[in-house]
Order: sequence, then C-alpha cells, then structure tokens
Amino acid sequence: MDSSVFKGKWNQLKGEAKIQWGKLTDDDLDKIEGEKDKLVGKLQERYGHTKDAAEREFHEWARGRE
Repeated sequence: MDSSVFKGKWNQLKGEAKIQWGKLTDDDLDKIEGEKDKLVGKLQERYGHTKDAAEREFHEWARGRE
C-alpha cells in the first residue's frame, strides 16, 4: 500500500491494526498517525521484532487491506 494511501486510510485501519497487534495501545495508534515507519518502529518495540521482520509483517498485513 502506498504510504500516502495508508496515511489517508489510517483512521479506518486503526481498529484493524489493534486487532492484528493487540500489544499496541490506543495511544500508540494515535502517535503512529498513519506513518508506516512509526508503525514498524512500534512493532519492533512492542514485539521485539527486527526491523526486517516488522517490515515484512506490516507488508503482509497491508496487502490484505488494499
């Protein structure tokens, strides 16, 4: 998903992200503001993923929302 599309759809996607990644708090989701890099960083922080693993997980998830 293109980053500008992702940012534009973020309010719609927040609920789905919360379901997918239950360790993300509402505050985390608000701070992410639809920015892919911030989401990837939070996945690294909350789940202990490497950057590559977090990127891969994000892309797999985002692919299902296009």
